[in-house]
Amino acid sequence: MAIQHGTITDFTIESKELNEEISFLVYLPENFSPLYKYHLLITQDGKDYFQLGRIPRLADEFLAKGEIENVIIVGIPYKNVKDRRKKYHPDGEENKAYIRFIAHELLPFLEEKYPTFQMGKGRALMGDSLGATVSLMTALQYPHTFGKVVLQSPYVDKSVLQAVEQCTELHQLDIYHIIGKGETEVKTTDGKIADFLTPNRELHQLFQKMGKDTFYEEFEGNHTWKFWQPDLKRALKFLIGEK
Repeated sequence: MAIQHGTITDFTIESKELNEEISFLVYLPENFSPLYKYHLLITQDGKDYFQLGRIPRLADEFLAKGEIENVIIVGIPYKNVKDRRKKYHPDGEENKAYIRFIAHELLPFLEEKYPTFQMGKGRALMGDSLGATVSLMTALQYPHTFGKVVLQSPYVDKSVLQAVEQCTELHQLDIYHIIGKGETEVKTTDGKIADFLTPNRELHQLFQKMGKDTFYEEFEGNHTWKFWQPDLKRALKFLIGEK
């Protein structure tokens, strides 16, 4: 079967929340038509997911085989490591504004432009490391807006655990959560070494304690795209697998 390729377009919008221009990528399937409705997947670390993760190619392949439902994939790249930390880290000075940008500026722009389902279960967030953290924090803050979230090796600290504990609408979310057994000494963007595995186990235990059933797996590997990329096949099917 010849796999047809979707299109990838660059966009820029002015964010009042962040007081800056934000660029992002939009993947549309080859058979895109305004007559159909589409799931919406927003990825942090957008350039990484599009290039290292090869997520458009995966979507092309799955759509051609009828293995996932129609989807539009959005990738928000970060400008540099410092910018990423400011926006993604729970303590980052632009973190709260960035979360508001996703919910109140980016989402309305996308849903005005494209025919999406416009309901929680039709919208998903995805990220790796700090990108997973901000995806989770956004979903916890807006559980009726974003109903699905993929966490690939998230950074977890007390703020994250507290946000989970305080979320009264956790049952609204479908959560996919993986962490590597080798992620005990991860070099973080501020140059420190951190154990990611133990806090992720705490996060999983907290979900269980709160009665939240999630997809959880500890893989044999470390904090790199070598392990996140192949996992995307399962993650995509979790999000929008053909019913």
